[in-house]
Amino acid sequence: MKTRIVRSIDELDREQWNALQGAQMPFLRHEFLGALEHTGCVGDEVGWAPSYITLSDARGLAAAAPAFVKSHSYGEFVFDFSWAQAYMRLGQRYYPKLTVALPFTPATGPRLLVRDDLDGAHARERLVAAIEARARDGGLSSVHALFLEEADRSVLERGHWLTRRDCQFHWTNRGYASFEQYLETFTAEKRKKARRERRRVAEAGIIFDTKLGPELDARLLDQVYRFHRDTFLRHGHEPYLSRAFFAEIARTLGEALMVKIALRAGKPVAAAIFFWSPAVLYGRYWGADADYHSLHFEACYHQGIEFCIERGIKRFEPGTQGEHKVSRGFEPTMTWSAHWITDARFREAIRQYLAREGEAIDAYAEEVRAHVPYRDRGTGLGEDPPR
Repeated sequence: MKTRIVRSIDELDREQWNALQGAQMPFLRHEFLGALEHTGCVGDEVGWAPSYITLSDARGLAAAAPAFVKSHSYGEFVFDFSWAQAYMRLGQRYYPKLTVALPFTPATGPRLLVRDDLDGAHARERLVAAIEARARDGGLSSVHALFLEEADRSVLERGHWLTRRDCQFHWTNRGYASFEQYLETFTAEKRKKARRERRRVAEAGIIFDTKLGPELDARLLDQVYRFHRDTFLRHGHEPYLSRAFFAEIARTLGEALMVKIALRAGKPVAAAIFFWSPAVLYGRYWGADADYHSLHFEACYHQGIEFCIERGIKRFEPGTQGEHKVSRGFEPTMTWSAHWITDARFREAIRQYLAREGEAIDAYAEEVRAHVPYRDRGTGLGEDPPR
């Protein structure tokens, strides 16, 4: 196989890239990555320089990893700012580094993509060797592969990468026929609270419309983006993704983009932006023009759960943070990253840090699990516990 470092996704054949195992995930598709580049959301000037690692053979693209040379740690959601500070205190340079990840997307999925006619384990090992060589040859301090699936994590662990875990909150569809049947798995108190939240939104005169990518015209996209941008501005910065980006993916990504529009008297007052595949729904962004009671929970969580039930989608990943998701049926779920550190001294220090951090994450997840709303805690099935 021939190794190649590719500076733009447009240099790679779209059909060959999308045919790689795992590239059906919306954020891994050629169209999504291309839109990030075309609209300036990634690039040298914003500290996300594309550096795709590829392997090719006589049939064409054989394996690939979405990789970016980073001059900072923003937009990754696996935080290593303290590592960078430690390097700086000792007079060392942490940036640039290499990140094998999906920009601005804390969603678990494949990172080592392989053509389906190849020996997957062997091809991944070859790809990992090419990634490490890219870091060494480029004088990069480290490589960080983020939000890994099990197959990729296993390969990296065998290669002596350091693994790190964190906790998100995911929802699992256990074959519910309706939202009401789903609520019947809650304890009486939690079921009553969920129904009250939904009722408050309805009593405010708010209804929802579901729009898929091709149904989003320019006027509606303007409104959706304004809601999205306002949420970021309230937190003190511009959004990572631009209006032009959403315009492009609405055209090129098809129905994998989905927006829930909240309407009051026929006028949009809020929107929640999702991406989805037949297996997973991904909650990404939201915004509203005013503070409506319980609207955030309805737009971002209840509406997403209903969409999963209607479509038979098995998992709902609503994004990072937020213990408030637990009472709505989301359960603590481990996410994984792997880290290759060039300097042996820092590698050992980080290894010790990750061992301590992992124990704290495990304890946190166990504590939160005690507060899931299900009668049979952690399964979504069963009877009320004895009083």
